[in-house]
Amino acid sequence: MPEGTELETGLVVSTHGRHCFVETPDGRRLICHPRGKKSEVVVGDRVNWHLTQDGANEGVIVNIEERRNLLYRQDEWRSKSFAANLDLLLMWIAVEPVFSEAQLTRALIAAEVAGITPCIVLNKTDLPGTDAARERLLPYRAMGYEVIELSLKHQGEAAKEIILPMLRGKATLVLGPSGAGKSTLINTLAPHARAEVGEISQALNSGKHTTTHSTWYWVEGEATSDADKRAAVIDSPGFQEFGLHHVTPVQLAHLMPDIAKHAADCRFANCTHRQEPGCGVQAAVQQGQISAMRISLYTALFDELSQTRW
Repeated sequence: MPEGTELETGLVVSTHGRHCFVETPDGRRLICHPRGKKSEVVVGDRVNWHLTQDGANEGVIVNIEERRNLLYRQDEWRSKSFAANLDLLLMWIAVEPVFSEAQLTRALIAAEVAGITPCIVLNKTDLPGTDAARERLLPYRAMGYEVIELSLKHQGEAAKEIILPMLRGKATLVLGPSGAGKSTLINTLAPHARAEVGEISQALNSGKHTTTHSTWYWVEGEATSDADKRAAVIDSPGFQEFGLHHVTPVQLAHLMPDIAKHAADCRFANCTHRQEPGCGVQAAVQQGQISAMRISLYTALFDELSQTRW
């Protein structure tokens, strides 16, 4: 860094390959470029940066401040970090389309590892399949997860008032499958979201970067000067699965509450809850205290995490 260059602080609100947008404490946003060949900056990062030397209204990120937590996304090729310093994970699912318990389970495990509070929201409860969806969520309620039911389309402002108090003073990652109503929620909470996407697209002179990357939005349009009351939502479109490569097979049972509840009853301390004699978890499965779906998910994840590390 050139001598005499003054460092400023900022919040990363969007990332696009080698580019990211940083918001300054006074609300100004500008394009920044991380130093070095590899970018490790993610949405939610607090960074130190300085203006480039050529006079352009762009910055250079010098370092990332210590993170409270970090989440990863995963596809068939790799696992990559994508969001940091979160307070709440809002799993936005719906009666239709039918939600995936595998995706939901991965999300809850990722939140547990990162120390992020999760909440499950079941949308479209005006549809006929509500009772079946509610029954599928009963085990999660029993495990202590908060489950909220609503119909955003029909309840409108009433549904918004259910969600808003949960977000106050928090940075919330909103995730959900296509068709669950997540985009409607984001546009309800942050009506300026589409405009900001357009502004980012124009700044990068390309629209293709704005459809698959996480973006930070201040709820109701602007950041408040009172840090205890501000609320933000992070949208991450195109997201399929959480990356769990940082979890070891041994940790897994302790991150699934219904499995962990019975793990202490195993004969062997290093029980994998697969085929060992005297396994408390398998006994609970036989007694119907752990569902066949949940033990199947545990087994599949255990096998995945036992393979070659990423």
